[in-house]
Amino acid sequence: MEQFAHISVTDALAMLESDDHHAVMADIRDPQSFLQSHPQGAFHLTNDTLVQFTQEVDYGQPVLVICYHGNSSQGAAQYLVNQGFEQVYSVDGGFAAWLRQALPVAAGTE
Repeated sequence: MEQFAHISVTDALAMLESDDHHAVMADIRDPQSFLQSHPQGAFHLTNDTLVQFTQEVDYGQPVLVICYHGNSSQGAAQYLVNQGFEQVYSVDGGFAAWLRQALPVAAGTE
């Protein structure tokens, strides 16, 4: 994959819940927004956590990048592709769409 792909919030959730994919959600929003609410099980991906992310996530695992509205996640998704991640998706509509669909969220740093 030389380019990231787009994925809907419902397809992203299905991929996260699938035992076959072992996908990981990377939330790139600011720390305050992430602490307030984020997709359940999401990794808070920032410049400060990038090294940890690359150590914990297998480069063959699907990575779903989510931001506020689905714009910033595209640049971050392409960056991860350029770093060697093989299956990277930008979540269309971002966290706003995630909330509109009432998909599972968590708060704090879990």
